[in-house]
Amino acid sequence: MKKLLAGLLVAGMLSITTAPVFAYAGINDVDANYWAQTEIAAVVSDSVMSLSAGNFRPEDKISRVDFVAALLKVLGQSNAAIVADVPYSDVAKSGADHDAIARSQQIGLVYGYPDGTFRPNGSILRDEAQSVISHITIDGTVDNSIVSKFSDAKKIPNWAKNVYAKTLSYGIYVNHPNEKELRPTEDLTRAEAAVLLYRLSKKLDLVKAQYKSETILGTEHLNVTRKAPCDEVTITNMRNIVKEGNVLEIEYTDKFKSKLASAGDTVTFTNPQDIVTEEGTVLFPAGSTFYGTVLNVQDPQWFNKNARVYTQITKVVTPNGKTVDMNAKPFYKDYALKEGPWMTAGKVALYTVGGTAVGTGAGVGFSFIPNPHKVGTGVAIGTPVGAGVGLITGLVTPGLNYVAHEGEEIQIILLDDASISK
Repeated sequence: MKKLLAGLLVAGMLSITTAPVFAYAGINDVDANYWAQTEIAAVVSDSVMSLSAGNFRPEDKISRVDFVAALLKVLGQSNAAIVADVPYSDVAKSGADHDAIARSQQIGLVYGYPDGTFRPNGSILRDEAQSVISHITIDGTVDNSIVSKFSDAKKIPNWAKNVYAKTLSYGIYVNHPNEKELRPTEDLTRAEAAVLLYRLSKKLDLVKAQYKSETILGTEHLNVTRKAPCDEVTITNMRNIVKEGNVLEIEYTDKFKSKLASAGDTVTFTNPQDIVTEEGTVLFPAGSTFYGTVLNVQDPQWFNKNARVYTQITKVVTPNGKTVDMNAKPFYKDYALKEGPWMTAGKVALYTVGGTAVGTGAGVGFSFIPNPHKVGTGVAIGTPVGAGVGLITGLVTPGLNYVAHEGEEIQIILLDDASISK
């Protein structure tokens, strides 16, 4: 009986560990270990590609019209006004495929065949898909030798060699299951299409302006402090827009001393963790560098007025080299960095303690010389007098310089929207 129970327990545990864990809620045929599960989850979540009865059908071939429709969504063109007739004999004006093909035709995404057909339900080859990606992305200097690194480079048609050199250089390609093969003349699967579309969506800054249109996908939120005037982040197909009034938390990369700083100096900050919305969108990956410029340094003033440092954050550079323009200042009164009240109180307390010690010593000395019996009286008089003098001195003397240690956190507030391209 014990062996039977043990066997049932092991079987139950095996059933738990071997059951598929789905990458995205509602996708029945893609488990967590599937090679393209991240990309498939993303394109489904963003409504770029759709499910059929809860299934994605990752290994099925993707049709030409489905690829076109998904590509239009990535480019923000899925709702563009149709101003041109479809010239293809196999695309009916009342058909379900008409609008996507019409939009593709008028902006020059995917073309038909010389015989006047589009063949919407035909499959699209891998090299044809790469050709479309190459066609809509900006032209730049690429190294054609990058193609020779793949074992099946000779299978790439002559017309597609420059296509692959460009898309490989831009990182918008797919080469599964063998990373050393491109298989250019094979049909593109839905999973492979998801990878291409996902990678393209992350590099829309490389797409030529005439092929893309910005579409708002939704609004997300930051939750750094309740005191922030705004917590909204607008998410579009092309960028994430951190709205004016949002507050970010960053930290010094090096020790900073106001007495050694002057206007025009550069000061840098970083974020040890991802700055991410409550909904999960990473805005600034961990290790980004926030560049600031010292605008002015106000030295400590008499009557305990601490030094003030005025700084402006002008740009952010992410670990992968992306630059984001920014206009932000410290989220404090008058946008000034200065020592807090606790440091000031500590300084005054030290003066008070020092005055107490001096006053006590003086009281003892002056009372002890003429009359040893008056030592106690000297202490009683000298102690409060010295403390009072120390307190007054602490309040009258100049304030503290501003010092921040490496890793010390500050909050900054955006004075303009910050646009982060995808």
